[in-house]
Amino acid sequence: MKFVSGGMDRDHELEEGVTVEEEFGSSCQTSPQDKREVVRELIGVIHTVGSYEEYRRLQREECHDLFERLQLLLPLFEEIRDFEGQIPESGIEFLMKLKKAFSSAKKLLKTCHCGSKIYLAIESEAVMGRFYSVYERLSQALENIPYDEFGISDEEKEQVELLRVQFRRAKKRNVSQDMELTMDLMVALSTNNDRNADSASIDRLGHKLGLRTVEDLKVETISVRKVVKERKGRHAEETQKILDLLNKFRRFAGLEEIELLMPKAHEKSTSLAIPKEFLCPITLEIMMDPVTVSTGQTYERENIQQLLDSNCRTCPKTGKILEHLVLAPNFALKNLIQQWCEKNNFQLPKKQTIPKSETPSTQRDGKFLSLIQDLSSSQLEVQRKAVKEIRMLSKENPENRTVIVNHGGIPPLVQLLSYPDSRIQENAVTALLNLSIDETNKKLISKEEPIPTIIEILQNGNVGAKENSAAALFSLSMLDENKEAIGSLNGIPPLIELLRNGTIRGKKDAITALFNLCFSEQNVRLANEAGIVALLFQLLEKKNLEMVDETLSILLLLATHPDGRHEMGKLSFIETLVNLIRDGTPKNKECSVAVLHRLSAHNSNLMLAALQYGVYEHLVDIAESGTDRGQRKAKSILQLMSKAEQIP
Repeated sequence: MKFVSGGMDRDHELEEGVTVEEEFGSSCQTSPQDKREVVRELIGVIHTVGSYEEYRRLQREECHDLFERLQLLLPLFEEIRDFEGQIPESGIEFLMKLKKAFSSAKKLLKTCHCGSKIYLAIESEAVMGRFYSVYERLSQALENIPYDEFGISDEEKEQVELLRVQFRRAKKRNVSQDMELTMDLMVALSTNNDRNADSASIDRLGHKLGLRTVEDLKVETISVRKVVKERKGRHAEETQKILDLLNKFRRFAGLEEIELLMPKAHEKSTSLAIPKEFLCPITLEIMMDPVTVSTGQTYERENIQQLLDSNCRTCPKTGKILEHLVLAPNFALKNLIQQWCEKNNFQLPKKQTIPKSETPSTQRDGKFLSLIQDLSSSQLEVQRKAVKEIRMLSKENPENRTVIVNHGGIPPLVQLLSYPDSRIQENAVTALLNLSIDETNKKLISKEEPIPTIIEILQNGNVGAKENSAAALFSLSMLDENKEAIGSLNGIPPLIELLRNGTIRGKKDAITALFNLCFSEQNVRLANEAGIVALLFQLLEKKNLEMVDETLSILLLLATHPDGRHEMGKLSFIETLVNLIRDGTPKNKECSVAVLHRLSAHNSNLMLAALQYGVYEHLVDIAESGTDRGQRKAKSILQLMSKAEQIP
């Protein structure tokens, strides 16, 4: 599948300056039958995209809207197809323009159907920009239809004109932002280190993006490789974010990281070009042991075997179900590759051998069982050693976490939370945090009622224990019932204290937990009562902490409560918001405008105060060139201002 890069990239079906006739042939070179074939192709595009049963969740609604609008053109195409007269020149030009627009629409819908889930999440705004570009192309293509020459009925003409207006006026969808997804992406992309808080965010991201299993990640890896290849070095920074997040998912699933060398943009490679038929479609690397599957496609044996081992029964290149799992050696291709390598003095890469486990599963299980039994030992050093090792093992991979839980590791770990030893407490709470990465384990841990003790460690533990307790509360609070429990058990004040006086890592763990907890209306009230707003004001001034966006995201949640809005009504805060709207990063501006929008919707005086601080011209700038969400919010505030001016 071909990916179109993010940002403002165009779909380069036609080179600039190339006319429709030059691309598709002049009218005198193409018969009327060929022109009608174009109509059949357009109908075929609608049927093809109609076969896409599912779309990625972030773009699902927009995809369905686009498809439904394309379907409305079917009656027009059928009338043109059945037209028996000579197709006019104006009709030929119309069909060619529409074919180009349909090509863009099909590519976009295919990307949203089976493209990289990480790409579609990280660059969702750029993807939405592609939707509006497609709408613009469709609108322009439908502008000059020679209805009379085609003999189009008045009824259908009226329908198409209405649809053309819809395309031309298509506005960016005013959908509410998925705040959890936004925050999880912030956390996941904000650091290259696997902090404990990250694991909970990665877990939730995996659920939201549909990257929950090893098979999901292997398929996603193929898609990401295609993104890198198609971009050819363009948008390197955004592409690196996609790779970094993919590798985080792979690490947490116990898979090896992948390394992809991104070419420099617009730089011609001086290295030897490997024939594309020698490259494995999965990794895009030269094959050493090519094998053919039942669909007739050839892959590197190790790569396709990994997919088969993960219960994948689909051919990666064709998408067809494999009739059987026999891998037939492709000796002819292997000989060709070897001859080409010898002729060009090309050294095949050495195979990386993955070391097999030195201990059988039965011995491994025995080791885990012994460690869990040692958690209840009467000897302090034995307990310390066991809980530390379980902490490390529980972080490594999902299989270890499953074994620990299946051997009854959760109850003794919860009991150790109240043990009067700081090192044991820290390792126990961190082990529980690691186990809680898995959704099922969250519920099993919650049944042991660890939250009161975790809150106590958050209040009185050592630095590391406090940080990991905050992260554990964040992870457990993904269950709605735990959100309520943490608030009612007085867990919010110690999180606010950690946010005030903790280390940088502690502050980030605390703000992530508080953000998640404030999705509960009860906790919004409790956080406001605990004085969180004033502290968040202070954090906005400390831009070196790189927590401005997270701070504004929590303030947006707190602004749903009258007490929170009252605190935010101070002129000093409105001035700070305006300064961020003026001088902040694009994301700072977006979040600041969102907060100002919510405040202004409830109190027009705050909007007037922002005007006095000079916000108007900055809102106009953001409405024209800000992020997708920033544009929507800025335009909405400008509309509120316009209505306020009309009130006598």
